[in-house]
Amino acid sequence: MLITKFEHACLVLAEGQDKIIVDPGFYTRPMDAVSGVRAVVITHVHDDHCYEEQLDRIVAVNPGLKVYAPAEVCARLSASRPNLDLTVVMHGDFYPEGEFTLEFFGDLHAEIHRSIPLVQNCGVLVNGKLYYPGDSYTQPDCKVELLACPASAPWLKIGDVMDFIAAVKPARSFATHNALLSEVGHTLIIQEFSWLLNRAAESLITFCRVRAPRFRQLPQRSLKEPESGRSPEPTFFSQLCCA
Repeated sequence: MLITKFEHACLVLAEGQDKIIVDPGFYTRPMDAVSGVRAVVITHVHDDHCYEEQLDRIVAVNPGLKVYAPAEVCARLSASRPNLDLTVVMHGDFYPEGEFTLEFFGDLHAEIHRSIPLVQNCGVLVNGKLYYPGDSYTQPDCKVELLACPASAPWLKIGDVMDFIAAVKPARSFATHNALLSEVGHTLIIQEFSWLLNRAAESLITFCRVRAPRFRQLPQRSLKEPESGRSPEPTFFSQLCCA
């Protein structure tokens, strides 16, 4: 099986003449030149994994393909793209698809924050070799040859990733879900800060226009003689500015 990783969480899997695309979201380049696609697997409903415009491009080149996804995704797509061939998947489901087998694990997205409702999420094991958990730490109940492991996300803590890899014990692993390790992620964090400030107090926005922060290193200064009972000033410090 040939595995090609595209931006963020999108994978193109090839076996013989068949291909499967996993999670073609809006952080991924336009997927309008991939032929031989039998199916698309979507792990959950978030736009960085499920994006109708990407599906339109893929279907234009591969009419009649199937989409395997949790019920929430299928409900969304049945409304927005009623001509798609949709199959609802849940934990324990197994499907043969051309040169591939698809086995699904788990039921919920990892928690981002207690204030944000959880959505459905199904990880997928392809051909009994490649496991991709979507946005979760769901562990399959079998050996994993190759793990596509999320590397950066609002729900992710690196200590949890380390525990996840240690628990799955894959023979090999590679990083995915990593668009946030870029300017894209920086922009998202600023947007999240703005949203949180709006929730906390509308008046804060009047005084703090949230934009990309930059660090400014102040020039080095000599120590001054401390006044009685006071510590000496530091020679320099870093200041976070919101310009």
